[in-house]
Amino acid sequence: MRRAVFPGSFDPLTLGHFDIIKRGVPLFDEIIIAVGINADKKYMFSLKERKQFIEEAFKDEPKVKLATYKGMTVDFCKKVDADFILRGLRNPADFEFEKAIAHTNRKLSKIETVFLLTAANTSHISSSIVRDVIRNKGNYKILVPDSVRVK
Repeated sequence: MRRAVFPGSFDPLTLGHFDIIKRGVPLFDEIIIAVGINADKKYMFSLKERKQFIEEAFKDEPKVKLATYKGMTVDFCKKVDADFILRGLRNPADFEFEKAIAHTNRKLSKIETVFLLTAANTSHISSSIVRDVIRNKGNYKILVPDSVRVK
């Protein structure tokens, strides 16, 4: 089975994340969206809310699963028997950052990282930009799937 882990904080899930996952579905037998839990990080959305956004967005996609984890991504990959990490690249800075992580992960566990370039219409979107739009009461709905709702 070709199982990939798509790790992140998903605070919140964006159209960029959504695009990478949807485009990854034909490449893998299963994609586990792995929501990392970092006690030192201040999240805008609770873990429960982030999980709900993801569950609703992919409720009709049986190949997409959801999990949470703490610690290193490679350890989680071993735990769920995943041979691949799926990542999206928006720009050259993302590539340099992700390349260093991918090399380290491969040394630690022999796991392969598969990179997909974001679609042109979502390459400008990041969770931090979405959070800033939300904080400033802008139209965040054009940046996220319909499942993401702000109270």
